[in-house]
Amino acid sequence: MLHHLSLGVCDILRAAAFYDAALAPLGYARVWSDIRPGEPGQAVGYGLPGGGDKLCLKDHGTAAAAPGPGFHVAFAAPSRGAVDAFHRAALAAGGRDNGAPGLRLPYGPTYYAAFIIDPDGHRIEAVCKDPAGPPAGG
Repeated sequence: MLHHLSLGVCDILRAAAFYDAALAPLGYARVWSDIRPGEPGQAVGYGLPGGGDKLCLKDHGTAAAAPGPGFHVAFAAPSRGAVDAFHRAALAAGGRDNGAPGLRLPYGPTYYAAFIIDPDGHRIEAVCKDPAGPPAGG
């Protein structure tokens, strides 16, 4: 249904560094980049390597604002271990914890997720619904 989603960010270089790190454990990469320091309209796109973007970050400077409560972006993770690695990488890259990795039984018996708030205030999640295997590291 969706082709891609765009999020406004205050600092494209900071946002790109955060998403480069946070999305790598999930198998996603920067698939295009339009970085022109000091110029308006800069952006980067993320998706599966070799494919098109599914997430676009657009630099809007101080005018950028994260959507309010109730909005978040959930990224599919290939495994529970990838959810754990996403959480660690996102925290190390400047994100804030909004829910440690774990099962979320109200969402289903195999719904394993972690929640982060990115440096611009966007709420993001990594989720794996695979019932196989315990989470990595425990």
